[in-house]
Amino acid sequence: MDKLKSVLSGEESRRDDRTVLQTMDKATSLSWATRIKGFVACFVIGAACTILGVCVLFLPRIGITLFIVFYSFGNICALCSTMFLMGPVKQLKRMCDKTRALATTIMLTCLVLTLCAAFWWKNFGLALLFVILQVLSFTWYSLSYIPCVREAILKLVSMCIK
Repeated sequence: MDKLKSVLSGEESRRDDRTVLQTMDKATSLSWATRIKGFVACFVIGAACTILGVCVLFLPRIGITLFIVFYSFGNICALCSTMFLMGPVKQLKRMCDKTRALATTIMLTCLVLTLCAAFWWKNFGLALLFVILQVLSFTWYSLSYIPCVREAILKLVSMCIK
């Protein structure tokens, strides 16, 4: 009877919403040791892919393509590594925060455009431009997690321009 009463009153649907979020949160909750291990593993894989990409950059014919693949995969792994520390839902919320939304959008767009320019459009000059934009936007995104650093950089740049 209580079940019928909760369904008819609408409480059941609200409870289902909560349980979905709670289930998702519970499914993504890991112990601190497991989070650290996942972070280190993803970060090391990302750094190794980036370094490997730089090493193969000067191979004839396929060097630029391999660099783009390894560098982009390295960025994805580095980004995923932070999800182990905070959890995926919290990380995605922080990525979409108003202070990081522009950098996140530019970073992810440049990542996709880098791969499109390399494989679909076959324009490696454009792909390298997108890699440079990827580096700058990923750096700007990463600096947003350190308090007051971005403001200090903007002040420094404005002083140098004047």
